[in-house]
Amino acid sequence: MSTDDYKRAAALKALEYVTDGMKVGLGTGSTADHFTRALGEAVEDGLRVIGVSTSVRTEALARECGIPLVDIDAAGQLDLTVDGADEIDPDLRLIKGGGGALLREKIVASGSNRVLIIADEAKMVPQLGAFPLPVEISPFAWKTTSRRIRDSLSRFDVGNVAIALRRNKNMSSFVTDGGHYILDCDLRRIGDPQGLAAFLDTLPGVMEHGLFIDLASAAIIGGASGVHIIRPEGSQLPLL
Repeated sequence: MSTDDYKRAAALKALEYVTDGMKVGLGTGSTADHFTRALGEAVEDGLRVIGVSTSVRTEALARECGIPLVDIDAAGQLDLTVDGADEIDPDLRLIKGGGGALLREKIVASGSNRVLIIADEAKMVPQLGAFPLPVEISPFAWKTTSRRIRDSLSRFDVGNVAIALRRNKNMSSFVTDGGHYILDCDLRRIGDPQGLAAFLDTLPGVMEHGLFIDLASAAIIGGASGVHIIRPEGSQLPLL
C-alpha cells in the first residue's frame, strides 16, 4: 500500500464517527480531502450532516461532493472536526499549516466538541519541529514581526533558527484566505512547544501559528500494520 492508501484508510475510519444530524468541520490538505470525498459519498447515500469548511479550497471540494455547508457563525458549536496534520507527537501536540489554512483550521477546531486528526504513520514524530512551523502574520510590518520572532526563538529550546517568507511558485508572496502572509520557521526541533505557542499568542502581528496543543481528541493513523487510534489521557472519544 502507498502513503495515499494509508491516508485514505485513516479517513474512512474517521467517517465511522460521523452520525446522522452532526455538524462537521472539514479540514484542509490531502488527507482531509479523502475524508471530505468519503463524507460526500455518505451524504449521497442519505447521511444528513452540515459541513463547515476550513478553507476556500475545502469549500469548493465539499460543494463538488454535495455536502451542505454553512459558515461557523451560523453553525455554532460543532459536533466533530476531522483534519490532518503535518506532525503529531506522542502527546498529540501538532504542527499544522503546511497548506496555509492554519487560522481557519484552529478557529474551527476550537469550536468543536471533538477533533479527530487523520494521518499516515510518517506524520508521527518523537518531537515536533522537523516540519517547518508556519506562523501566519499581518502583511503590515511583516519584516519587523519576523525579526521579533527570530530574536526570541532560542528561548524555546529549538535546534535551528531559520525563517523564510512563504512564496508561490512565481516567487510572489503566498497570501492566505484571510489575506495574511506566512513565515515558515525551520527549527529542526521544538523542545518547549507550550512556551513557544504562548509567546506567539501574545506577539503583535502574529495572526495565528501552527502549534495545535490540547485540541486533538484522538489521532487516527494509517500505516503498514493497519489503522490505529491514539488518544490522549482523559479523552472522551468512544471507541467503536
